[in-house]
Amino acid sequence: MKRRGFTLLELVVVIIVLGLLVALVAPQIFGRVGEARDVAAKTQMSLLGTALDNYRLDNGSYPSTAQGLAALRTKPASGVTNWRGPYLRKEVPMDPWGRPFVYASPGARNPNGFDILTLGRDGKDGGAGEDADIIGQ
Repeated sequence: MKRRGFTLLELVVVIIVLGLLVALVAPQIFGRVGEARDVAAKTQMSLLGTALDNYRLDNGSYPSTAQGLAALRTKPASGVTNWRGPYLRKEVPMDPWGRPFVYASPGARNPNGFDILTLGRDGKDGGAGEDADIIGQ
């Protein structure tokens, strides 16, 4: 009885074909991860913006920079008389890179409102691609 197996050449060809497939598909998959994080950050900032608007309707102004986004979950110690929160069902989310969102009120971009942003993957001002800042509206 003669046993038939794969030759070394056949194995090398299969490994090369698999390597080419990975080289073609992997960049597209990993590129989508960055896009997904951008979309998640924008969605979270939009939800935080809605909660901040509800806070303002009850209290007449947005939480100060010092009070921060925590004012959406727990009543600030002073300066708030009509707090009807919590304005978020869960804890204030972190950005998709695991850092707190940057919040300021009054904002530099929105002096009559607030600024909310994330500093992207690198956690630094500016940047391009996945390192770019994402600014809420």
